Formats: sequence, C-alpha cells, structure tokens
Amino acid sequence: MKLVRLRTTLYNIRAQLGLGNVLDSSSSYSTATRTTTREVTNSLRKGSSMYKLYRMLSPMGDPNDSMVPLLDQWVEEGRPLDMEQLRVIIKRFRLYKRFSHALQISMWMTKKSNFVLTPADVAIRLDLIAKVQGIEQAANYFNCVPEKLKLPGVYIALLNAYAYAKSAEKAEIIMQQMRDRGLVKKTIDYNSMMNVYYQTGNYKKLDSLMHEMEEKGIDRDKYTFSILLSAYAAASDGEGIDKIVAMMEADRGVVLDWTVYATAASGYVKAGLSDKALAVLRKSEVLTMHNKFSRAYDFVITQYAACGNKGDVLRVWKHYKQNLKVYNRGYICVISSLLKFDGMESAEKIFEEWESCNLSHDIRIPNHLIDAYCRRGLLHKAETLIYKAQLRGTEPNVRTWYLMATGYLQNNQSEKGVEAMKKALVLLEAGTRWKPSKECLAACLGYYKKERDIEGADYFIKLLTGKEIISADLQDRLLNNIRNG
Repeated sequence: MKLVRLRTTLYNIRAQLGLGNVLDSSSSYSTATRTTTREVTNSLRKGSSMYKLYRMLSPMGDPNDSMVPLLDQWVEEGRPLDMEQLRVIIKRFRLYKRFSHALQISMWMTKKSNFVLTPADVAIRLDLIAKVQGIEQAANYFNCVPEKLKLPGVYIALLNAYAYAKSAEKAEIIMQQMRDRGLVKKTIDYNSMMNVYYQTGNYKKLDSLMHEMEEKGIDRDKYTFSILLSAYAAASDGEGIDKIVAMMEADRGVVLDWTVYATAASGYVKAGLSDKALAVLRKSEVLTMHNKFSRAYDFVITQYAACGNKGDVLRVWKHYKQNLKVYNRGYICVISSLLKFDGMESAEKIFEEWESCNLSHDIRIPNHLIDAYCRRGLLHKAETLIYKAQLRGTEPNVRTWYLMATGYLQNNQSEKGVEAMKKALVLLEAGTRWKPSKECLAACLGYYKKERDIEGADYFIKLLTGKEIISADLQDRLLNNIRNG
C-alpha cells in the first residue's frame, strides 16, 4: 500500500524545499507557494516578443534535440532578449518536466548572451543538472560556483538532489558546510536535511535535528511535522504518529489539512491499528469535503477500503459524485476498493455508471473487473468486457491480455492462455521492468512441449528473448528442452 506521503505531503514539502521556482534574485530559490500553470502562462505576455520565442521553442518535444540553434537564430535576427522572461520560459519547461530543454536555455543564457546569474539562477541550474546529468555532475557544478553565489538556496538545491539520490552521507557534509558558514538559520534549512533523512530511511537521525532546532530556538512548521509524521508512518510507529499528530493539533501556527490526517491514517493502517486509522480518517474526511481535490476523495476511499469499511467507501463515493466531477482515476479508485470486499455487484454497478459517462474509455477501468472475473473463473464475462471495449475503440493493453492468460491457464484452457500471453508479449515494450510470472511462462512452455509444437515454441521463446525477459543462452536451452520432449 502506498502512503499518501508519496503523492501529497511530500509534494508540498518539495515545493517548500525549493522545487518551486523563484525568479526574484534577492530570494534564495525556495518558496512555500506552488507555482501553477496559469501563473506561469500569464507571466509570458501574449503578443510580446518573448512569448513568440516561447511559441517557437515549445513544439520541440524530443529532450535530445538542441534548442541552441533556435536561440542563436533569435539573436542573429536582432530580436530582443529579456532575462526575466527567459527565466519564465525555464520555469514553464520545468513545470512540464522538460528538464533537458530548461537546462539548455539556462546554459545558453550565460554562454551566449552574457547574462549574469543570481543565486536563484544557480540553484535552479543545479537542480536541472541533477535531473538531467545526475548527482555527480550537480556536485561538480556546485563546487565550481563562486562562494559569493552560494547562498542557502543553492545549498538546499544540492540537499534536495542528494535526497533524491538517496545519499545521506554527502548531504551531511553539505549541511555541515552550511553550519560552518553560519547559513543554517531558518526552518527550511533543517527541513531540507530532514527530508534527506526521511528519503533515505534514516529516521533516528530526525530526532537529533529536532533537538538542534529547539536549542537554536528555530520554530518548527507544518513541513517539519509532515516529514516527521511521514517517517513514523513509514516505520509503522503508532506511538510516534500519536505524538506528532498531538503536537500539530496543539500548535496554533500549524494549519491542518486533510493530508496530515491522511498520512497518519496510512501509518496506522500499515501498523495494523485500524481503530486509530478510522478515527483520523473521519477527521481527514471532514476536511476533504471542504476542498475540490479529487485525490483527497480517492485517498479517503482507498483507506476506508484498507480498514474494511465498505459502507464508508460507498458513503464517501456518494459525496464525491455530489461535490466534484469524477474522472477516470476516481472510478479506478472506487471500483478497485470495492473489489477488495468481494463487492462485485457494487463494482459492476459503478462500472455501468462509468460506461454511461462521457469520459475517455480507459482500459485500466475494465481491467479491474477483468482481473476479478478471471480470479473467479468467470472468463466469459471477462471476454465480454474486452469485446465491448473494442467496439468502443479501446484496445486491450499488456495487462488485459496477461490477466486473460492467467485466467485461462488457471482454468485448464491452455491454448487460449498461450494465445493471450503471446498478445501480451507482443504489446510489451522491451526492457520494461514488469515481467510475466514464472508460473505462467512455465505453463505456456509446458503446453508447447505437450503439443510438440516446435514452431510455436520457437516463436514464443524468441518473443521472450526479444522483450528481454530471458537471455539468448536460455533461449537455446528452452527450445532444446522442448525438442527433446
């Protein structure tokens, strides 16, 4: 089970620790406010020359393509350059995870246009280098930055990079450098290092940072508590969760939202403390009803299912539909949750609701029912769902055919199982981390051996090799085994 910390709490923490872009050179790169798509769009004035530059650059989708020729062309044509607007273009590319292109523009700004970098520019560039070229290159860049530009935000950017790279020891060295320079003065500085310890699973070291903050009189904020809460939740430490929730509720400076109680609920469920999970889920649910975030409803539904409360799942689902427009992710959430209770009838009813909605037909939604049908041997129902999906123009994916293959093989329909497995393998991208189970592959190979179908086995085994599921050496041994009976 994934904790909410991975999708909500840490999303906000990352924003506060410097993954939001600050373009004010007097700031230190970090911000507690999250930049929205609309804000970035509005900051590029339509009709301006820089907006035209952005429109010229944005269609270039391949991260391996260079933007430098287009930027050079812009200058050669005598068009104006605005440093602030270039920063906004970088911001927008980062927003859409086009890190390579954002880095290219950042590097071009100083190599070709002689703009002077601010500490905020350096921090953003360091973050981009870490994402595009790796942590070692980011560290090398940091070491080359002039000392006068190494303000706290630049150090924080490197700490964030080390957190992502799971490198606590190197982060500790950077944190000590900050201490030696007298730069560790704010809550965010400690939050950055706490995030490193959290990401690397060094939960015991979080307490020492908390004590250091207390000794220096540095206030803890919502993000400090959120990191600690997420750490206790990940460790299934019920008492620790109790302590942090109580501290947050008692601190008037902390504004509680649904994510706080959601994280606590995740930890309690993981620790097997269902009663405590339900208690904080009720609080999370109350706060959920006051916002317009669908992921809040998705989480509450999922956690009620984890606690075994089908009635609560259906009750929150009803509120969900009344308060928000439900998209495919919401239907995936509630259908998968209901199927945990063997709630086939309820899941089928909601699936019919989805079919009647004017939403894109996402094969992942029928896949949940197909999985349930195959597990129960209701293969005809699963086949009917696939047929109906194809009539709507929605093609089965790898998972669809793998589920069918598993169902057929478990219900003594080996020929159909092998055909379904071949369809899954054809759709599978080479190098994908997901692999079919050894049991399913053994059953398919056993079928070919029993039928003495050498030609079919050769095709099947070559598919496995081509998709990097087995080695070329194993390919020959498997085929010889089938040939020799």
